[in-house]
Parts: sequence; structure tokens; C-alpha cells
Amino acid sequence: MKDYLENIFNNAAEKLEYLNEINLQFSVPQQKGFGDFSTNAALMLSKKLKRNPREIAQEIIDNLPSDKSIIKKTEIAGPGFINFFFSPSYIAGIVPKILAEKEFFGRSNAFKGKKAIVEFVSANPTGPLTVGHGRNAVIGDTVARLLEWIGYDVTREYYFNNAGRQMRVLGDSLRVRYLQELGEEIDFPEEYYQGGYISDFAKKIVEKYGDKLKDEPAEGIFKQIAEDKIFEDIKKTLSRIGIKFDNFFNEHSLYESGKIDAIVEEFRKKNLTYEKDDALWLKLTELGNEADKVIVKSTAEPTYRLPDIAYHITKFERGYDLIVDLFGSDHAATYPDVLAAVKALGNDISKVKVLIHQFVTIVQGKEVVKMSTRKANYITLDYLIDEVGADVVRYFFIMRSMTSHLNFDIELAKKQSEENPVFYLQYAHARISSILRMVQGEGIEESTENIGLLETEAEQNLLKKLWQFKDEIFNAALNFEPHKVAVYLEGLAAAFHKFYTDCRIIGSPKELAEARMALAVATKYAIKTGLGLLGVNAPEKM
Repeated sequence: MKDYLENIFNNAAEKLEYLNEINLQFSVPQQKGFGDFSTNAALMLSKKLKRNPREIAQEIIDNLPSDKSIIKKTEIAGPGFINFFFSPSYIAGIVPKILAEKEFFGRSNAFKGKKAIVEFVSANPTGPLTVGHGRNAVIGDTVARLLEWIGYDVTREYYFNNAGRQMRVLGDSLRVRYLQELGEEIDFPEEYYQGGYISDFAKKIVEKYGDKLKDEPAEGIFKQIAEDKIFEDIKKTLSRIGIKFDNFFNEHSLYESGKIDAIVEEFRKKNLTYEKDDALWLKLTELGNEADKVIVKSTAEPTYRLPDIAYHITKFERGYDLIVDLFGSDHAATYPDVLAAVKALGNDISKVKVLIHQFVTIVQGKEVVKMSTRKANYITLDYLIDEVGADVVRYFFIMRSMTSHLNFDIELAKKQSEENPVFYLQYAHARISSILRMVQGEGIEESTENIGLLETEAEQNLLKKLWQFKDEIFNAALNFEPHKVAVYLEGLAAAFHKFYTDCRIIGSPKELAEARMALAVATKYAIKTGLGLLGVNAPEKM
């Protein structure tokens, strides 16, 4: 419907050139009495043309191609809104479109030939993935799926650091637990990693090596074993919720390749550094930021900003048209420094889209679960998957805007009722599958020959929701708002359940039953495709 309006307005613009001077917008009115679509074009033009907006609206209507079989009525409302009422038969025309394209309905090639990289999770290998990592993982993967849907060739990348103090502490945590497993009485520092996974690793080392490693340093085999085992577990956890990375980028490679030193030299050449207190500072104030920051400490060790800058430079060097970074809210104050530095080195940072997500609170039995990674009293992503299942985990992490704090209610997540939005959506798909099985013995098959019979309010409302599918998914991808897919699907499922209640298939006249069956099948494709973009399964039975 929206595409049709855009086409007829383009035709009208050949006579009314002022239509080319505005960004035409069509929206679905909040109230049904205001039509199927509305535009404020006349209001936008009023000040520019110094004319009454209702007069402009009428002039626009008079110059629009008229086809009553498509648009049955056009009205001017309020100060000058133009409201369009489409004919029921035209609205029903969405069904054959969906049945023809099936799972590809709504897919766009708008960004075909463009390359995108989505960096997400990027947790250092110091322990299991927590629920906070889980939200990041699901948002990142869903954004990647949506970008692929609109044509991008997407690379999913995980950036990690296996050097530095965190990893030294990890290695020594394992070394100390290993010595304890050998029977040595040795204190385990409070600031070391307390998780049971460290003890599990230590037991396995004793089984394999006995006491042969008791004199080995922490940063040797202990650090390597811990890193390898943790990364193995991280990959297994992510695979449980359907996430696989194309590339794991090790920060250490930036040092080995000389990239870090080269970046520092570039800053020096541009006179963007100075020394103070034996440290090297970056002149971020000259780049528009609030304060200068240290990039190399007095110990000659770079701060985290320097490798982050070097890492982002590699993304530009690899030729990506779109660079997406997904961070938790604790990064909100730091990424502007990295972008300012990247821009100073001659890169177009308009290609970079930084997404910030808020944290997750786990609620269990109306009690908030307090978590601390170092003390190991956190809920792992694996535990959450075990408790409620992969589909629920993915959906709950994506169903709210990433800018909103998320309360993950485990009790709600376990419910097999309409209160649980995952169940509600999957049940709609399973219900349609059940209908298909039921009608097999009734001689009813979906047919679009009499699609114009779909005129009841419940049928038309469901059809109109299907018309919105393409735009809703495209806009969710374009605006990096994956939760909008979930919001749309819940509305679609509600419209279907209402249709199912009000409109009988079995027992209706054959032509009407087949048209309704076609509508149900089209809805099934839309639900399955939408759930697939969220990484959620669409079951045939429940």
C-alpha cells in the first residue's frame, strides 16, 4: 500500500513540482477512522508555499491518479492531513504476493554489494558468558541477521584480549587451584577468579599431568589452558543459541604486526601527542572532546584506548561500508575518544554505528538476583538456557529496546501461556500448522482465486498487518532497532488469533474457506520469517 502511494505521488510530482521539495512521509493512523495511511505533505508545504494546507491537500488529491478499485476514498482531515482508505480487494492482494515469495517475502536488496561488520560479545576469555554477555550476543546476532535481510554481506566478529593483568590473574588463579588440588596448603587471594570452573580445570590438569606442572609459572601453560578451555566453552554456549562468529580478532595481533607502534607514530607526526608524568597523552581536546587521555602509561604499557583505535583502523582497511559496534552501557563514555582518534587519522567515521545496550537484571521469584563476576555469584548464560530454553532466551533479550534496562523474569519465561510472548507467537504458528493438518481431510486447499471475499473486520485487520511486514522489518534493520520486529510480530499474532476466533475455515462455503486458508498460510510465512530473523524457532506442534 505504501509503495502504491509513493508511486502515485511521484506521478503527481510531474505537475506539482513542489512535491519534490519535501521528504514525503506516510504513516498508519492511530485511529481506524482516519484511514489506512495518512500523509502530512500539505502541512509540510504550507509555510513554504504560504498557502492554506487544506487547499494544498485538495490540489494534491486532484492531481493524484484515481483508481477506485485500489483507493476507495480519500479525505482531508484536521488542518490538512490527507487520509487514504484502500479497497478491501486491494488489501487482500497481499496474500498472493506472500504465497509467491514465501520465506523471501519482504527481503530487500537495497544494500546489495555493501559489506558490513558487526562486532559484538567481545568478552575476554576469563570466565563463562553471563546474562549480560547474553543480551549483547543476541542483539548483535539479530542486528547482523537484519542487515543481511536488507542486502548487506555481513561479517560477525569477536574481538578479545588474551594479554594484560586480567589474563595474568586468570593464569595464577588456575595455578593456585592446581596446587591446592595437589594437596598444598596455599591461600587463594580474594581478587582471584572464584568460579567453580577454575577448580574444574585444575582437576583436569591433575588428571592429565599429575604434579609435573607444580613449578610452572602462571603465565605459561596455566594461562594457556585456562584461555583455551574458556574459549571452547564460550563457543559452545553461543552455538546453543544459534550464534557463530566468522572471525575472532586477537588484540595481541595488533602488537605483533606493529600496528600499535605505527598508530603512535601517526599521532606524533600529526602533533597530537605530548608527554606528561612519563606517560604519553593524546590531545583529544584538540579533536573536540572534553579532556586529553593517556594512551601509553608511564610503565610503557598502552591503555585500552590505543589498541581499540588500532583495531578500528583495521576495520576501515578491510573495506567495510558499515561498521557496527555493540557495547554495554559501561562503554558509553569511552567510545567517543576512539572515534575522535580514528577520525583524526583520516577515516570516515560516518560509517561507524555504535550501539549501546543497557544491563540485565535477573528476577527470580520476585527477588532480584545480585551478581558479581569476580566473586562468581552470577547467573551464566548456560544456566539461563537450561532453565527456559534457547528460544525464550533469545526472544526475551530482544523484545525490549536495547536502550531500556531489561528485567528478565525467569518465572514468566517458563510459563506455557499467553502471558509469555514467545509462547504466544510460537502458538500462532503451531495453530496454523494444526489447521493445515485438519483441513487435509476436508478437501480445502488455500486458493487466491476468491481472495476478494476477505472483507470482515478481523480479516482486513490481519491483511493490513501483513502489508506492514516489509516496512517494519526494513525499518528495524535500517534503524538498528531489532526489538521492533518482536513488537510487530506480537501485533501480527494478536490479529491472527482474533481472525481465528471470528472467522471459521472448516464449515464455511468452499470459496471463502479456501481464501481464508490462503490468508492463514500467508500469515504462517510471515510469522516464521520474522521469528527466524530473531533466531527463534517456529514449531509445527506445541
